[in-house]
This record gives sequence, C-alpha cells and structure tokens, in this order.
Amino acid sequence: MSTDDTQAARGPARDALRDPAPTPVPAVGADSPFRREHAIRDEAPQFVLPLVVRIEKAAPPTRTAALETAARAVLVLLTDERAHGEGEWAAAVRDWQDARIRKVVRRARGAEWRKAGTLPGVTVRGEAPPRTSAQTPTAQTPTAQAPPSQAPPQASPEVSPEAAAQDPAQASPPASPQAASQASSEAEVRVFPPVPLDGWPKELAKLQVSGTDLDDPEPVPPAAPGVPVLWLNPDLDMSAGKAMAQAGHAAQLAWWELAPADRAAWRDSGFRLAVRTAPRERWAELSGSGLPVVRDAGFTEIAPGSCTVVSDHPALRARL
Repeated sequence: MSTDDTQAARGPARDALRDPAPTPVPAVGADSPFRREHAIRDEAPQFVLPLVVRIEKAAPPTRTAALETAARAVLVLLTDERAHGEGEWAAAVRDWQDARIRKVVRRARGAEWRKAGTLPGVTVRGEAPPRTSAQTPTAQTPTAQAPPSQAPPQASPEVSPEAAAQDPAQASPPASPQAASQASSEAEVRVFPPVPLDGWPKELAKLQVSGTDLDDPEPVPPAAPGVPVLWLNPDLDMSAGKAMAQAGHAAQLAWWELAPADRAAWRDSGFRLAVRTAPRERWAELSGSGLPVVRDAGFTEIAPGSCTVVSDHPALRARL
C-alpha cells in the first residue's frame, strides 16, 4: 500500500460542514485543491489525515470495496460531531482543511489493527465480496452486510483505549471460524483525526505504507442508478493505497461543493457511493464536464497535474 503525497489546497478558512451555503472549491484554476505550486497556505502548519486499511493475509478485501470504504471514511470523519464547534477534533480538522490537504493510507493486520483501534477515530466497514451458496454456510442479514450502494457503511462502536489495552479482544471481538472468514474479507478502514505532518502517533507511524496491493478477483458490477460515482482515470496505474487516498480526495471535493440540503441527503443515506474505473471513451467528457476533478501534485507514482478522479454526484451533475 503506498502513501499518497497528493496535496490539496482549500480556499478561505470556513467550517466545511456547517457552512450555510456551499463552499466554492474550483476544480481547476488559481485555487485548485491539487496545485503543486507554492501558496500562502503552505506557510501554515501542515497536517495529514491518517487512514488505516485492514489487510489480513488470509482474506484481504477487494480493491473496489477498500476504495469505496476509504472514501466513506473521509466523509464520516468530516461529519463527526467531534470535528465541529468545540469538539475535540475540530481545531485539527480546521487547520488541516485550511492548509494543504494530505491523506496517507497505511495497512495493518492482527495485533497492529487492534492497537490502531485503541486510538481516537472511526472504523467504517464496507461489504464482503459476493459468495456462492457453497461458499457461504448461512445467509447474511441485510443489516450485517449490505452492498455499499444500497446501505450505509457501518461504523464500529468506540472502545476506550484503557479497555482495549487491558483486553485487546474488545477492539476486535473473536468470532467463529466461519464468521471470521466472512469478516476478514470485508473492507475495514479506520480514519483518525488529522495529525501534524511530523507528529504521527507511534502506533500509526510504525505501520507499513508499502506492501501488498489489492485486486478485484471478479468483475465489478455497474454502479446502481442514482448513486454518486467516483470515476477513476482508466489510463493511470495507481496502487491501492494511492487510489484510496485519491477516492477520499474526490469524496471530499464533492462534499465541499454540495448545497446544504444535498449534503444532508447524502449523509442520511450513509454516504452511498461507488468507485469505478471510467470507460476510456468517456474519460475526456467526464474530466472536462465541470464536475469536481482531483489533480495530483505528482509527488508519488504519477505525473504532476494528472487528473485522477472525477466526482460525479447527481446533485452536482444537475447543476451543469
């Protein structure tokens, strides 16, 4: 999993979640969220949003499920009550959004994952890949496992660091072999409040940034009608970690540009979304449509200025 050194810049300091009107964030231009050029916001203290994806050796999540879950995790954190007003994360979130926006994806498994779960943050779960009746001994209930385009992501209940330290099993309860097999292939991403660029908690700093990549063993179905789609550039070869961070950027750009009513509707749906690779014949139209576009700064993996993701939210498309 690779780090994402893409940098996003935001406009005037404002609370991105309680704005009475949409926050204008241009996809291109002098204040583009993904310009490499030096800007006044570079003089501010720099923060990074850490995301940790759970990748167990026996049954890692599929690539698409990990990307979608990472994008939702960013939105879940942005709308968490602790990120607003006098909340304990509010100052860090404001500082992070008013400087260069950075997201770094690391990976963890086993004890490392349980230790990460003791730090303040939110764990968001996606879906397990479809299984045949021969693979699945018992049917899953809709509330326990549903496609992300049809049901909200599941956030883990918070466990106090003290309780988890005394009994790490509380952060990741034991399960039967059958249940563990199903759960381990489910996408799980834990997002943490922004931290200073050089001030990572030790539990996260030691996690690996490079390593096993992810894939989709089966063809990914089309996105459900009416669901926001984050379209990946079909001509870019990005690692799973890089793509997860880019999907998070795209979700955040869409959130910034939505009107309050559209934000509320998306939040109430559980941030339903899909991540798909755009058909090559549609990429030029999508990236030039006026929808929010993530442009990479080019610090890792791809060339500077590359368009990586287009945020195709129905409410934004209706305004074109």
